[in-house]
Amino acid sequence: MTLRYGIYPGGRAGTVSSGPTDPNAAGALIERLAGSGSFLVREYVHFLGRAPDPGVAASLGALEELSSLTFPDAWYQEGGRELDLVVSYIPPLADLPGWLAYLDAVIDRYGHLVSFLQVTLEPNFAIPLIDGSAPGVLDALTKGLPHARRRLRQKGLNHVAVGFSVAEPAEWLGGDDPFWAYLEALPADVFAGHVDYVGLGLYPDAFSPVAPAGQPGDLASLTREAVEHLRRRSLPRAHIPDDVPIHIAESGSPSGAPRGVAAQAESIATMIGVIEALEVSHNVTHYELFSLRDADSASDQPVATLGLVTTSYETKPAFETYRQAVHRSHCP
Repeated sequence: MTLRYGIYPGGRAGTVSSGPTDPNAAGALIERLAGSGSFLVREYVHFLGRAPDPGVAASLGALEELSSLTFPDAWYQEGGRELDLVVSYIPPLADLPGWLAYLDAVIDRYGHLVSFLQVTLEPNFAIPLIDGSAPGVLDALTKGLPHARRRLRQKGLNHVAVGFSVAEPAEWLGGDDPFWAYLEALPADVFAGHVDYVGLGLYPDAFSPVAPAGQPGDLASLTREAVEHLRRRSLPRAHIPDDVPIHIAESGSPSGAPRGVAAQAESIATMIGVIEALEVSHNVTHYELFSLRDADSASDQPVATLGLVTTSYETKPAFETYRQAVHRSHCP
């Protein structure tokens, strides 16, 4: 196995945004990261209900998502790039028929470009503007994912892998046992048998302090425990076998005060080292960073400074850290 890498190219984290992405600047940076090998580009579209609130849509940058993504269509199929497209479900009211129709519309528009289609974003994580908080999200996942897979196969897009993602166990929200219990109660042929991969959102040091390196609760141990928890405990409950790969679908570490850019680079290097060590034993096949560009380099909010470059596209030390990891993966 060889771990494959990727990144979200924008500068938005929820409603915090650095403004529209400059495709030329972002594209040039992604080319530097990717080198001559394969590289995933992660994009997001959002189902906000049949009559989306314009204010909510604008705050998420979701007004024109079915018209175009960050780059022209052809760009996603050039230079070894592959599109990893997330379809997020956050309507104000449960709407399964509207959701399935939206999945069809997304596949009709972008299916020919996609290599990986993620159905829902972290449905185990019940915070505002994340899918786990949306009414009807469990139906959206368990009925939407098989629906999307069938639709892709009907269109002859058999190469597209279909999956979903989860957040690290949200113990501060009371854990996510009800989510996994729901999946556990479903026969494998209803849901698990349709899942091609499972993504993990991995931010162990982004939102709370961690112990110093080498001590219990340090960044390396938290990273390892998150992957082990998913593979050894959660996925078996959901009848998802070991041969279904894990993608580190999002991962990041902030550079804002009081941490700094050097600490960010060190954190990313540590997480990548752990994931590389678990690649074979835990069947981890992909690692994608969130994100290329800061949402707001002047802010101390953790979500605002997850980028490898600033809001003005100046590279931080973490850019070179990540570039080296990507290029190592391309060496025989």
